[in-house]
Amino acid sequence: MPTPTYDLIASTVLSSSAASINFSSISSSYRDLVLVCDNPSSSNLGLEVRVNGNTGANYNGVRMWGDGGSFDSDTSLAATRFDSLYLNRFTQNSTFFLHLMDYAVTDKHKSMLYGLNTASSQVIRGALRWASTSAINEINLIAFDSNNYPAGFTAYLYGIVS
Repeated sequence: MPTPTYDLIASTVLSSSAASINFSSISSSYRDLVLVCDNPSSSNLGLEVRVNGNTGANYNGVRMWGDGGSFDSDTSLAATRFDSLYLNRFTQNSTFFLHLMDYAVTDKHKSMLYGLNTASSQVIRGALRWASTSAINEINLIAFDSNNYPAGFTAYLYGIVS
């Protein structure tokens, strides 16, 4: 079996604040996609993720989080995006990742795994489902609750080659 490698498809490093970051015209030549974001700001950010500009009520997810002293979980069904219900502690020195599996196939719904490691020692992990058989060719990151992504915010999109 060949060793998988990560190819950098696109990157964004904001020089000024922005309400959204979009990765479009994503090639279908990879097995999976991985998105990695870092927040340099000390303020909380809300992060919405939409694919292909879709705003239909076909996003579903489950998350679990804990900080060493407490643990909880919840679900989201028939949402119009993956939003800060899942990512409400995206603060300074936090890293967010989203792994989109089989993103280009057209015979099944898309599944994703995500995680957020925070500076406050909280860990959030979850699984997401986009109920569509369309290939994903665009990922939209939209700032939530009227907050913009700050200057210095980074977003890197990788394709996994196997």
